[in-house]
Amino acid sequence: MNRILVTGGAGFIGSHLCEKLLKDGNEVICLDNFFTGRKENIAHLVGNPSFEVVRHDVIEPALLEVDQIYNLACPASPVHYQFNPVKTIKTNIMGTLNMLGLAKRVRARILQASTSEVYGDPKEHPQTESYWGNANPIGTRACYDEGKRCAEALMFAYHRQNGVDIRVVRIFNTYGPRMLENDGRVVSNFIVQALRGQDLTVYGEGSQTRSFCYVDDLVDGLVRMMNNENLVGPVNLGNPGEFTVLELANMVKKLTGSSSKIVYNPLPPDDPVQRRPDITLAKESLGWKPYVGLEDGLLRSIEYFSSRISASV
Repeated sequence: MNRILVTGGAGFIGSHLCEKLLKDGNEVICLDNFFTGRKENIAHLVGNPSFEVVRHDVIEPALLEVDQIYNLACPASPVHYQFNPVKTIKTNIMGTLNMLGLAKRVRARILQASTSEVYGDPKEHPQTESYWGNANPIGTRACYDEGKRCAEALMFAYHRQNGVDIRVVRIFNTYGPRMLENDGRVVSNFIVQALRGQDLTVYGEGSQTRSFCYVDDLVDGLVRMMNNENLVGPVNLGNPGEFTVLELANMVKKLTGSSSKIVYNPLPPDDPVQRRPDITLAKESLGWKPYVGLEDGLLRSIEYFSSRISASV
């Protein structure tokens, strides 16, 4: 049994990870400041004697005794990370520094949840881990993109200088139950709009592509990476299936039976044209690949959002 800290543990991905780690027989400390995390995401875990919740912001140091740290704390959708860009940068840099300091002190292994956003608007397609990216360091998304790039740099600096045992994963678009309704990312946007009978808002012409990974597959990849003895990373975790945003909109319309119209809005700045992970490294080194197809994952997500929307009416 390991004693495991999950920062951002009440968030969308973090809550699923806490659930999986408890199921595997570990003690779990969920640390969250509840900016985008929700108590209801973890309410069903609170009675478990192996589970503990700490309200804490990672930009302040935390004194804990743990064996492993999953550093997931950071708002991950443009709506939320652009709401307070300075705080987003602080979370990525000071938060990562504090968690690295903790890992160094207690000799814990630490996994950093980085992002496909480090590739920016990529000139290489699909994106491999060796690609350095094409990000705008002064754009509106930079608080997140550059914050995560700096977090990766900090991880490797601590690894080389202090021998800290690190793991770095780059997460591509993930979706599923417990996403926020106002998340602002394309899957939740389309599902919520379709269920409410609102217009589906597509940015640009909808020809930009994304790859969508169901949350259960992603969590499996995170745990495999943490427990791999030979690989430091970075490693791409995502579903290599590639869809245009317009294809996704039409799929959501079909699966929800919605009569919503599709409307077109101007593209936001620095929006990537293409995004698809090369997961060769994850397949070969972790024995990992995603199993949940987009239609199946969307149906599960629609069921979740449908229950939330009907409960709030």
